[in-house]
Amino acid sequence: MSINQRKPLINGEIGLFLRGLIIGKVLTIMVIGGLFWWLLKPRLVSTSADSSTGQTLNTAQNATSTFGTIASVPPGSFNYGGSTAWAPIRQLVDSQIQNARPELQLRYVNPNDGNPGSSSGIRMLLDGELDFAHSARPLTASEYAEAEQRGFTLSQHQVGIDGIAVVVNPSLNVPGLTIEQLQQIYSGQITNWKQVGGPNLSITPFSQHPEDADIVIASNNVNNRASSSNVQYVNSTTEALRQVSKTPGSIYYASARAVVPQCTVKALPLGRTSSELIPPYQQPLASSQQCLTQRNQVNTEAIKNGSYPITTKLFVIVKQDKGRSQQAGEAYARLLLTDQGQNAIEQAGFVGVRP
Repeated sequence: MSINQRKPLINGEIGLFLRGLIIGKVLTIMVIGGLFWWLLKPRLVSTSADSSTGQTLNTAQNATSTFGTIASVPPGSFNYGGSTAWAPIRQLVDSQIQNARPELQLRYVNPNDGNPGSSSGIRMLLDGELDFAHSARPLTASEYAEAEQRGFTLSQHQVGIDGIAVVVNPSLNVPGLTIEQLQQIYSGQITNWKQVGGPNLSITPFSQHPEDADIVIASNNVNNRASSSNVQYVNSTTEALRQVSKTPGSIYYASARAVVPQCTVKALPLGRTSSELIPPYQQPLASSQQCLTQRNQVNTEAIKNGSYPITTKLFVIVKQDKGRSQQAGEAYARLLLTDQGQNAIEQAGFVGVRP
């Protein structure tokens, strides 16, 4: 092969070599770029995920630290007591408070004599046995007066609302009661269920002793009339429910949160008139056979909008003595009025007071 013939061949080989070299560099750049992208991808995804998780964590931390934003929480152990209607709140809310603010150690104290309740809790507060008290009713004039005689004042801080439910034996067939009829039953003017559209059956009204009761119906939208001699007094809602479940003509009233979910009794609709009976439970009503697997829930919407006719307010009662007791009671009330505190009160089956 002549030199002239060899030149085109060499030139072609050089061209192929150069093209191969260029392609190789491009491929190398692509591989290196892909490697960098692969190395960076987990980090970018991780950064994005961390950012998202961080936002979630921050939200959760904000929710759990809401109690932590309240200043002036005194350190130490504090005694409190009172209303049994508050039991679900104590179980749900107080543990959250103590987790967020461990310096505020809370201890529920039962009375030495008598049964726990709003009245006994306020009595213990007056006697210096409690630092603050739970109540399902407002303070009375006599309680204000007694505090002043002892050299201090009492204040009440509303944190929630509860309904008062009326329950009867599950076998009783009656459409419901008006407030006037309920009043007349407990004053002895109505003594038979046939007088209110029910069967010919004597009425057996049960009630807690007024001095121990969480709720006294005379102070809750029902005129103050003397109780009938037919009223049978019990020491607790637990005892009342047991009596009602085995007494066909019986009736009892208590915190809606305490009695509506019970399977051994039946809650009655109540109304200001017979044409506007409102159930204290969310409809449909679960029968006693269904109740064990499908508990009735409190009709909190009717309590909130005011259509349910009998409600009571939940108070933290504070001793205004300019000392640690006042500081603890006021801090506790403020904690319950935070967003987290109000949400927990509603989770416990009550109605909050903040919009």
